[in-house]
Amino acid sequence: MDYKQTATAVLKNVGGKENVSHFEHCSTRLRFSLIDSSKANVEKLEGVPGVIAVKMNAQCQVVIGNEVVEVYDEVIKLLGPNIGHNEAADQPKQKQKIGSVILDFIVGVFQPLVPAIAGGGVLKSLLLLLSVLGLIDSSGQTYTILNLIGDAPLYFLPLLVAVTTANKLKVNPLVALSAVGALILPSMSALLGEGAQLFSLDIKNIAYSYQVFPAILTVLLYAQIEKWFTKVSPKPIRIFFVPMMSLLITVPISLLILGPIGFTLGQGFTTVILAIFDKVGWIAVALLATVLPLMVATGMHKAMVPYAVTTMSELGKEVLYLPASLAHNISESGACFAVALRTKDKTLKSTAISAGISALFGITEPALYGVTLQNKKVLGSVMIGSFFGAIFIGIAGVQAFVTVGPGLASLSMFISEELPKNIINAIIGLVISFVVAFVAAFILGKDQKGKKEQHEVKEAVKIEEEFKSPIVGQMIPLSDVKDEVFSSKVMGDGVAVIPSVGELYAPVDGKIEMIFDTNHALGLSAGNGAQILFHVGIDTVRLAGAYFEPQVKVGDEVKAGDLLLKFNLEKIIEEGYDPVTIAVVTNKDDYSIHVADLKQVDRKDTLMVVSLLEK
Repeated sequence: MDYKQTATAVLKNVGGKENVSHFEHCSTRLRFSLIDSSKANVEKLEGVPGVIAVKMNAQCQVVIGNEVVEVYDEVIKLLGPNIGHNEAADQPKQKQKIGSVILDFIVGVFQPLVPAIAGGGVLKSLLLLLSVLGLIDSSGQTYTILNLIGDAPLYFLPLLVAVTTANKLKVNPLVALSAVGALILPSMSALLGEGAQLFSLDIKNIAYSYQVFPAILTVLLYAQIEKWFTKVSPKPIRIFFVPMMSLLITVPISLLILGPIGFTLGQGFTTVILAIFDKVGWIAVALLATVLPLMVATGMHKAMVPYAVTTMSELGKEVLYLPASLAHNISESGACFAVALRTKDKTLKSTAISAGISALFGITEPALYGVTLQNKKVLGSVMIGSFFGAIFIGIAGVQAFVTVGPGLASLSMFISEELPKNIINAIIGLVISFVVAFVAAFILGKDQKGKKEQHEVKEAVKIEEEFKSPIVGQMIPLSDVKDEVFSSKVMGDGVAVIPSVGELYAPVDGKIEMIFDTNHALGLSAGNGAQILFHVGIDTVRLAGAYFEPQVKVGDEVKAGDLLLKFNLEKIIEEGYDPVTIAVVTNKDDYSIHVADLKQVDRKDTLMVVSLLEK
């Protein structure tokens, strides 16, 4: 895989770096929080080499598989250092549903926590395994020190949550860390234990280590206070005044109000889940395992992460989600190996083997998107294997002691001194899940006949459009534009003109699809389907609409030569902005684009010919 090429194509088809407000990755997926999700071209994303699947919900999730880190690194290079701080004013406003906003917040806060918690938890479980095998003395200092290292991520969970929440809310993470850190200071804990008052008000004695919700509530409050004081405080003293006032207000309110509320919320959340589990027992595990393929496919399983993290920090164990995930993960593996054994399609066989191995080790996305969801009978086989494996796991009462994706490599997560049979029951559940899913998929999972078996090659039909110059001025190569997004052609291929007159004209007949709030850019769809983005100036978004006067509105049908936009060229230059105007075909993969070699251009000149390729 060419990681750079994949990263470039992915970034382009999520709407470019200007459309990305937050970016992260998990074990198999690139996760984009987009300013305007309508700009994401899912069909194009799914066709990018190296992309297994694409899921749109609260985030744009691009499934890469085992090479996600390499692609992530290349995307980061393209995004640059300012990721997460894009100007919202540069984008059309998009109203999001409250459910999507909440889910996006939950994923953004909890997803980054998993590697640290999983790493520490697996270390503790491996130490326990070595102790059981007699390879290390559990009463020795070496064991104690290594065990404390493994416990550190959970003990300092409030601090980790402070950082992830601050990053999600785009506020200073170090000040947020300090605010939450004040709650778990050893001297603060000792003072609360003795009974303390603040402003003559009693402070509840709570041990905030291992807690999640008090930290989230604290940072939510801090974010609002920081933003307000940043807005009203004089710039010369802002560097110390804003953090000082934020800490002075946030920490006392957290100690008196938010901390106790968050602590109670966490306990109540765990109590409700366990009460439900006590009522329905193994049935809940079996049903959850059965629907997990569908939950993972839609991203709904991420709603379980807060529960798992909170329960693990509160009780040191989890009895529902992770045991059910064991049955599902191994069922995905069993079904993939059955498909690999049965299919005659060499590409599918290779994909199924690779995905089966990944699922066996707890990473199911390659299996789910590359194999399972491609064939309903294979999906049914996975659900059958998950159900029967989870029935045994639920009846046996298997408990997980580490928050990590269950699989062959992480089986130590089920080791317990108090429950010596727990790991044995987990292994039995693993075998049942694998065998049942394998047999079901081998019997039911026939090769699908469809598009992959159609080899007819149709002659390409070209529909040409001649694009006249939208600007009077000096034409330069797109590669000379002093903006990497345009010069690298990430946004699309096209032309650039340094204007001598502040007027932008339609280069072809079409329809106005979009006008940015700041009026410096607009989009037009041509008669052959080409999507043209016009962008006047570099960084002119900072002008906030000054000096730009659109002559059309969204939805207008225009003819070649119609005036689209007036702009005050002299004022833009006086403000220190590069006025170069760009016109690019954003869906360039569907077109052959020939750019003319011209210098001085006016509205009569043909700058490029765009030919639609229909296969």
